Amino acid sequence: QVQLVESGGGSVQPGGSLRLSCTASEPILTTSCMKWFRQAPGKEREGVASIDGDGDSVYIPSVKGRFTISKDNAKNTLYLQMMSLSREDTAMYYCAAESKYGPNCFIYQEDKEFGSWGQGTQVTVSS
Repeated sequence: QVQLVESGGGSVQPGGSLRLSCTASEPILTTSCMKWFRQAPGKEREGVASIDGDGDSVYIPSVKGRFTISKDNAKNTLYLQMMSLSREDTAMYYCAAESKYGPNCFIYQEDKEFGSWGQGTQVTVSS
């Protein structure tokens, strides 16, 4: 099974920026739906942004315009550029991948449908 390793988390002040990375152990980015999830303390895990095998991306309303999901297929790496961070963005961030039914993310509506997960990277927004 493919291994996913996240990095780039940390502590930042409100209004700051971070870029998360997720590197896959195999070249799966063109054949998989890749998605960033986050889970804040006491809250359910939520999908934040996804990107298809062909590069089409979708965001939840609360991050649209502030977060950008992208990928470098040659480096097997997924990114999440986060700007204008607020305390509400504080969470553990996870990347996930799935290709069972193809690389289109609309096929996978729930987090339980993703078979490959990283270990997570913590993002803390605090003054």
